[in-house]
Amino acid sequence: MIGLIIKLTVSLFAVMNPLGNIPIFISLTSDYTDKERKAAARKATFISLIILTVFLLVGKIIFSTFGITIHAFRIAGGILIFGIAYGLLHAKPTGAQHPHGDERAEAQQKDDISVTPLALPIIAGPGTIATVMSHSANTPSAMFGIFISYTIILAATFILFSYSSIILKRLGKSGLNVISRLMGLILAVMAIQMIAEGIHGLFPTMFH
Repeated sequence: MIGLIIKLTVSLFAVMNPLGNIPIFISLTSDYTDKERKAAARKATFISLIILTVFLLVGKIIFSTFGITIHAFRIAGGILIFGIAYGLLHAKPTGAQHPHGDERAEAQQKDDISVTPLALPIIAGPGTIATVMSHSANTPSAMFGIFISYTIILAATFILFSYSSIILKRLGKSGLNVISRLMGLILAVMAIQMIAEGIHGLFPTMFH
């Protein structure tokens, strides 16, 4: 069991990439207070835990019930990520980042980054969901192993995100702008890759 958990943890760590998500988190929460940033990290990782657990238990049933394929999910996730990337490349702030006075709390509720894009599709993205779903019909021990694995990684993600304010202070505003545009470019490439994989999965005969 321990060997299985280690293997699954390494595999999911590469797919979820918590270290690579730190600059994205910093970019999306650049004007948050430390308390708001930690709250967003807590909510995002908790929602990701719920999402992955649901797909582990009943993912295939959900997809078959609504006639959804993982390939279509990749395309939708890619389109969403591309929209985020476009905003980062052009340094466009979200509505939650620059409200004034009493509008701040309301704006954050309307534009809650902890749900989208942090939890879905950045943390619990199509690749992670596909990995989890591949074990959803396996033995109980395999399902328990992958549950432990993504729980460990989500805990590590929360810790990394919670201490991102230290990184932010060291970078400064100019450094953050550079990272924001760089991550926008990387996210755009990720989005195109996800869309391409989704299209290839939906229309495999087109590429032969």
